[in-house]
Order: sequence, then C-alpha cells, then structure tokens
Amino acid sequence: MTTRLKKHRKKRGHVSAGHGRIGKHRKHPGGRGNAGGMHHHRILFDKYHPGYFGKVPAEVQVQAQKSKDSAPVIDVTQLGFFKVLGKGVLPPSQPVVVKGQANFEDC
Repeated sequence: MTTRLKKHRKKRGHVSAGHGRIGKHRKHPGGRGNAGGMHHHRILFDKYHPGYFGKVPAEVQVQAQKSKDSAPVIDVTQLGFFKVLGKGVLPPSQPVVVKGQANFEDC
C-alpha cells in the first residue's frame, strides 16, 4: 500500500492520532498474543475458549460385578443428558452401569 493511502498520513498534526484524548496509545498493555490467559484475560478464555487450559484425566472404565447376566448399561448422552446426579433409588440386587459425558473441568 502506498504511503499516501495509509491512515497515519491522514492523522499527521493531530495530537492523539485517533487513539483518544485521555489514555495514551502504549505498545502492548495487555501483553502480546495469548499472554494473561491464566490471569488478567481469564474471563475471555473461559467464555470463548472453554477447556483451553488444563489436562484431561484418563477415562475411567466402570466394570460391573461378574454375574450370569451382564449389567445393563444406561447411556444418558443418547437421551440428551450429559450430567448424572446422585439422587434417586436403584434396586440393590442388580448392578447398573451409567455412562455420561466425561467432563472434569468443574471438579
């Protein structure tokens, strides 16, 4: 792009050059790139990039008790649910395997 078309040519002679009256246009006040993702840019990363930081735990395999009949498996993700809470009553005589989405961020 030629110099005559650049924005800073139009701003010559104006004190603030389009960066406001009060605050000065400093170089990189928030840091360069992804700096501050764990600190002062935490809200932005949590809101728009959930799961960016941290490790994912190894998947835990649930083994049912050995019996003549295999334990029934209830996969709640097929029903549109992803979180399984601890309330409720199940029959104590039969083991049941309940599968949900593995998401350990909130722990």
